[in-house]
Amino acid sequence: MRKSLTAALCICLLFGSIVYAEAEGGTAEEAKALVDDAVALIQESGQDEAFAAFNDTAGDYVMKDLYIFVVDMSGTILAHGAKASLIGKNLMSLQDKDGKFIIKDMIEMAKTQSEGWVDYKWENPMTKSIGNKSTYFRKVKDILVCCGVYR
Repeated sequence: MRKSLTAALCICLLFGSIVYAEAEGGTAEEAKALVDDAVALIQESGQDEAFAAFNDTAGDYVMKDLYIFVVDMSGTILAHGAKASLIGKNLMSLQDKDGKFIIKDMIEMAKTQSEGWVDYKWENPMTKSIGNKSTYFRKVKDILVCCGVYR
């Protein structure tokens, strides 16, 4: 009886750890690596094929709470791995809860540097509370390839 109880406890701990690991959010390093992979796909396969891959919510460009989105220099979303309804919408005026212009700030930064991080406040889909989020972007010609991480 004691051995089976011990085995059951070990199994519960193991599966509990797996569930906890899956519930953890992505890291800044993972977000940056996802953007690097996305940029490589654009360069290798072109925008049409890459954007289709980014929009696939069950694909390689969505992991944990990380996903790729692409915005052009006018603020229009060209691809979005979490919310397809945003594709084609101009989000230049999008603000966080403190009034910070998220996309506008990212585009302004991209005018002087080819990559960077933009910090803002956003609702975390895992916790349903407003928290700190940082989005990493890389500029590829006239588009920004982005991935955000909750901190």
